[in-house]
Amino acid sequence: MVAAHPFADPETYLDTPRTAGLALSPDGTRLVTVQSTLSEDRTRFDTALWSVDPTGAEPARRLTRGASASDPVFAADGRLLFRRAADATDSSPKASKALWALDFRGGEPQRIAYRAGGVDTVRCAVGSDRIVATGPVLGDPERDEQVRALREKGVTAILHAGYPMRHWDADLGPAVTHLFDVVSGGGIGGPDGVFTSVTPDAAGPSGGGVYRDTGFDVSPDGATVVATRRVPGADGVTRHVLVRIDLRDGAGSGKGDGGAGAAETLVDDPHADQSSPRISPDGTRVAYLREEHPEPDAAPRVTAQVLDLATGRSERWGGDWDRWPTALTWTADSSALLATADDHGHAPVFRVDRTSAMRLTDEGAFTELQVAPAGDVVFALRASYLAPPHPVRISLADGTVTALNAPAPLPSLPGTLEDVDVLVADGTRVRAWLALPEGTSPDWQAPLVLWVHGGPLGSWNTWSWRWNPWMLVAAGYAVLMPDPALSTGYGQAFVQRGWGRWGAEVYTDLTTITDAVADRPDIDSTRTAMMGGSFGGYMANWMAGHTDRFRAIVSHAGLWALDQFGPTTDEASYWAHEMTPEMAFENSPHLSVSEIVTPMLITHGDKDFRVPIGESLRLWWELLSESASPADANGETVHRFLYFPDENHWILTPPHIAVWYGAVLAFLSTHVLGRELPMPAALGVRPGRTGAPDEN
Repeated sequence: MVAAHPFADPETYLDTPRTAGLALSPDGTRLVTVQSTLSEDRTRFDTALWSVDPTGAEPARRLTRGASASDPVFAADGRLLFRRAADATDSSPKASKALWALDFRGGEPQRIAYRAGGVDTVRCAVGSDRIVATGPVLGDPERDEQVRALREKGVTAILHAGYPMRHWDADLGPAVTHLFDVVSGGGIGGPDGVFTSVTPDAAGPSGGGVYRDTGFDVSPDGATVVATRRVPGADGVTRHVLVRIDLRDGAGSGKGDGGAGAAETLVDDPHADQSSPRISPDGTRVAYLREEHPEPDAAPRVTAQVLDLATGRSERWGGDWDRWPTALTWTADSSALLATADDHGHAPVFRVDRTSAMRLTDEGAFTELQVAPAGDVVFALRASYLAPPHPVRISLADGTVTALNAPAPLPSLPGTLEDVDVLVADGTRVRAWLALPEGTSPDWQAPLVLWVHGGPLGSWNTWSWRWNPWMLVAAGYAVLMPDPALSTGYGQAFVQRGWGRWGAEVYTDLTTITDAVADRPDIDSTRTAMMGGSFGGYMANWMAGHTDRFRAIVSHAGLWALDQFGPTTDEASYWAHEMTPEMAFENSPHLSVSEIVTPMLITHGDKDFRVPIGESLRLWWELLSESASPADANGETVHRFLYFPDENHWILTPPHIAVWYGAVLAFLSTHVLGRELPMPAALGVRPGRTGAPDEN
């Protein structure tokens, strides 16, 4: 049964349950996922664990209640481990996360390990009782609680000795990420678990330590961990190497002499980052992703690599496979890899061996691959622009995909989806998704919104709750989502043709496919708009200064002045290798501010460290003072700036999600449809003045 569509307005949209995450028990009989639902006060999303029947016969069953539970993983003994607040009744988003366990033989979930700094990522050995977790440490593990007590007295200062200083929306330091060997305790009322750091060398000069955001895996016998570790590179760039940490007796001594607890380097490539290590079920090899460092004249390249632990030899798998793998897991017999990769508007599952890669699944984007111990099926979450993520079973014999009973029914949609493409001037074929409202026809032409994805290394191929086209479709707009130059899923040459030339091929691809779709008899070419976030926001800013074809443009967290952006983004070292100063100047939207005549809605969060708020602050000032449509003598302007002091690169809290969609729909209605819609009431805008602040 399919539920009524939730896209009628932003508030009903928030009420739709959302599924993410997947864990499979060691014996393959239990499958667990996470469902997010809106809290009663509508201020946050609460999460609960649900059991999904791997056979598809039984309905999903809720496992946890109370405080949010997340990140499920099975221990070797069949217990389900997960993260939640130390107190099961504490729903505070800032509560430190403890490690909990649920025994399916009966009883309530029990807290088995807690530390003041909380627990982040958890991994379990499949053949032993070893549990390894990451967590932040202030100073060193022995002084952690004392330092926390000092900082809780109002100290927020951070002393830096290296770069970077912040990441995404968080200041880095003074906390440093450690890997811990975890011995579970006796639950609430009993002794807490014991955390023993196995990374005494975790500090390092860079913010967050050398294991910040580490990818790691535990060997089947629990004897070792393979992890990524940050090391200094050339020109201030930190890079990631692959290391092995001994967890046997003496682990944590870490004298750097190769003894127990020392980090032994397995792969150190000065020209690439290593990530996402996965140890084979037989314990003999490690699969990982290798991403070549970009240069101004060469785009990065991502490949699947396999390291033989006995010989130390690493080789690329997949032969001449011209796709970028995004996740790897081993088949049950350790003979091949299962990988996902963007591919022509989808992200299917591939079977990868030394010499080839074979596509197993057809439509959809797959994540969270969980291989059954028998080796005959793999469980995953499947999504597309037709459906949000939901659990499925995939036959490894023929790729057949069977939907399982999810915690909630899939929402129905207010329109239809088409695959469109066009041949651009240089002979390249550029494709896109086109979402159309119900009833669109030559007799009822839909206005068109061009929506550009972020990245720019990405693809419109999977459902997004943050950037959902069906919210616009429900309001009567056709939404065009192209994959222009720089998009992934079309081969290395397709990425390379736009590399370092953001305002060239990307712009041409977007305008060409927009022209083709606007010429359709069911599209109203006189009523068009454009929007995008991050790199899509950059393209919104670029197009605003290079064409007047749109009636309105929405720019979220967009890059504006590239000379300013480069040194202020959270990973400036990466940017320094992407464009030369000359390339950045040539591709900077701010140079064309005097040409902007299209009404613009700018939206941005102040906690955005990836595209700092300074980009939109400068855009706003220059738009109002130097564009062809500046503010009048009373300070009135056709442009609007929607500012979120507490949001990051994304708009994540439910009240702000409703405000963002409401403001976008109101702005588009005013300028594209010629119909005034009120801005969200929480913004305090007087009726009839969409965007003018209420002075009363």
